[in-house]
Order: sequence, then structure tokens, then C-alpha cells
Amino acid sequence: MPNIKSAKKRVKVIATKTNINKSLHSGLKTDIKKANLAIESGEASADAVKVAMKKLDQAVAKGILHKNTAARKKSILARKLNAANA
Repeated sequence: MPNIKSAKKRVKVIATKTNINKSLHSGLKTDIKKANLAIESGEASADAVKVAMKKLDQAVAKGILHKNTAARKKSILARKLNAANA
């Protein structure tokens, strides 16, 4: 446990940011799962994929994901969508 006042504050700030990032990351995973289920079921899958891709871009902008990670996930979703429509 820190003794210095600024170090104590950093612990609190980091805990708050960690909770926010976990929440956003969890929501992102949920949207990706919804997109995958929509592709498999074939019901309005393009809309679900569009939402998931937007969430991925937002996660990159907020620093939750690395840009290459988001690009890879978007690519996987696009390939699944194209294969389902073909």
C-alpha cells in the first residue's frame, strides 16, 4: 500500500480506469458475439456486423484495443459475413 499522497491517488484513478475499461471491453465482446450469432442465423447480420465494427473502432479510439487487433477482428467478421452471403 502506498504511503505518498500522490501514489494513493494513482491507485484510486487506476482502479476507476480499470473498471471502465473492463466494462467497455466486455460490451465489445458481447457485440462481437451478437454479430457472430447473427451471421450464423442469417437474420439481419449486416446490421449486427456494422454495429460490432463501429464498436471496435471506438475501442481503438479510446485506447482499449490496439489498432491491429481491431483490424484483425473486423477482417474476421467481414470474411464470415461474405461467406454467409455467398
